[in-house]
Amino acid sequence: MEQDNPIKSDAALMAQVAKGDLSACRYLSRRHMDRSYGLACYLLGNNAYADDIVQEAFLRLWKIAPKWQAKAQIGTWLHRVIHNLCIDRLRKEKRFSSSEAPDIADPSLDPTQLREQKQVHDMISENLQKLPPRQRIAITLVHFDDCTNKVAAAQMSISVDALESLLSRGRRKLRDLLAPFKAEIDGGIK
Repeated sequence: MEQDNPIKSDAALMAQVAKGDLSACRYLSRRHMDRSYGLACYLLGNNAYADDIVQEAFLRLWKIAPKWQAKAQIGTWLHRVIHNLCIDRLRKEKRFSSSEAPDIADPSLDPTQLREQKQVHDMISENLQKLPPRQRIAITLVHFDDCTNKVAAAQMSISVDALESLLSRGRRKLRDLLAPFKAEIDGGIK
């Protein structure tokens, strides 16, 4: 299996999944789980809901395995499905209370720095939830999921100009929301 071409590699794995190969399912899950879960957490601000969304997205992926075409990348497909499921959840629930998003501890930081960093992360996550859903999604895709503007716009089914407008408004609103905490944020980010 080629490792340098994720489309072929994922497509080959999907062909195995279509034949009922559980090891291919596990491998694809490991490959795409962290990014999928991170996206759902940032969009929803709730770990339990994110678990449900990601599980549903992977179930849908397994169901379409026999029809999978190598033209699409699994990561892009999962992002789109997770995005849509999150939007549906946000519409259904109207608003979510903030909860902790997953953190990956930096072993080079001491416990005090880790606590400060976590507080800043929580503050940003909490205020990110106050943005309108489309602005939150745009910021999440570009800043937390490292998508280019073109990829993020495609995932949101909007033009790059519309995405940049959402990013601009979202950043401005987030900056205003975080202004009272500037000293804490500056002290917690090193």
